[in-house]
Amino acid sequence: MNCHQVDYQIVGHDIQMVEVELDPGETVIAEAGAMTYIEQDIDFETKMGDGSGGVMDKLFGIGKRMLTGESVFLTHFTNKGKQKRRAAFSAPYPGSVIALNLEELGEQVICQRSAFLAAAFGTKVDIAFNKRLGSGFFGGEGFILQRLRGDGMAFVHAGGTVIRKDLRNETLRLDTGCLVAFCGDIDYNIALSGGLKSMLFGGEGLFLATMKGTGSVWVQSMPFSRLAEQVIGHLPPVGDQG
Repeated sequence: MNCHQVDYQIVGHDIQMVEVELDPGETVIAEAGAMTYIEQDIDFETKMGDGSGGVMDKLFGIGKRMLTGESVFLTHFTNKGKQKRRAAFSAPYPGSVIALNLEELGEQVICQRSAFLAAAFGTKVDIAFNKRLGSGFFGGEGFILQRLRGDGMAFVHAGGTVIRKDLRNETLRLDTGCLVAFCGDIDYNIALSGGLKSMLFGGEGLFLATMKGTGSVWVQSMPFSRLAEQVIGHLPPVGDQG
């Protein structure tokens, strides 16, 4: 085992957080700002990257995160005491927390770049560019993805309700923003949503994410972009005092 083996509990229903239990000396890494609370004896330190690999690997990973506009910093939470202690993390918007046992999922999961929440120390958090340029030009949220590698627990967050679809040499098409994560032998691409009439008047957008192969796909019902559109659409016009 390369990753710290942490215990956890997902708390809540519609707006969830994950509570991670750390043995003495154990560490969990998290996106900056994700922490909800920590018990005594847990110290935290903001570092560049996930702490894995050599100097050149760290510099290369940091360079990719800077290039894509991602924060180069992750916060490391370590239990410095002699008893088990807990730290909790939550998403920046309402939704669900998904626990991923990377060892059971082939030691690699690809997720939306904004989905990563926290993981056991030893997990490698890296940027994964999509190999097809079409995904970059038309896929919007789906171009820049994050790769989580390791043999411990990782936690990602999603908006609304989450469903896991297990594909067996099958194809699944979904809104690009509704993709949370996938693993296995899955080929990911962006395709036109249909005919011209459907694209212009169907309300489903011009492009859909196409997942093809054998593996697992996690889908969210309410991506943040869709939630933001609904909120903005119901705001009163600027200057309206009614």
